[in-house]
Amino acid sequence: MKQFLLTAILALGLTGTAQAQSLILGVGYADFQHNGSRDQGVLSLEYQHTPFWERGRLSARLAGAATVHNNGDFHLGAGVAGEYALDRNWFIEASVLPGLYIEGEDSNTLGSRFEVRSLFGVGYRFDNGNALSLAITHKSNASISDFNPGVNSVLLRFHRSF
Repeated sequence: MKQFLLTAILALGLTGTAQAQSLILGVGYADFQHNGSRDQGVLSLEYQHTPFWERGRLSARLAGAATVHNNGDFHLGAGVAGEYALDRNWFIEASVLPGLYIEGEDSNTLGSRFEVRSLFGVGYRFDNGNALSLAITHKSNASISDFNPGVNSVLLRFHRSF
């Protein structure tokens, strides 16, 4: 996890300031819904590509994210992210990233290797294009498995535009 964090910090520091794509570092806390699971800290690194669709204040783009928990739980997903620009540099963000989940310990199973991360957040974009957001996420297997407890997280996210 330390190597993951160091790589993320270096990548955020080396990128330019032109706006189009984003590298997003998130830190927070995960709350597992199954009684036998262990809640813990979480770290995420997300890449969002240049928008493929824009209409007024709304945009959509391809995205990919890696999430790791303190005990080694890991999710790697790819999908679509959207943003709606509000007034005065505020925005709402949402994404759906299906992917692979591997638990670090048996008690943190989510019922399947296939898990979908959904995200909803609100943020503020600075004049240089970078942003801060507060987001909630939910991971579950969309009931493709009989066991589907899910995990919710709250993340503080730093968006580095390049």
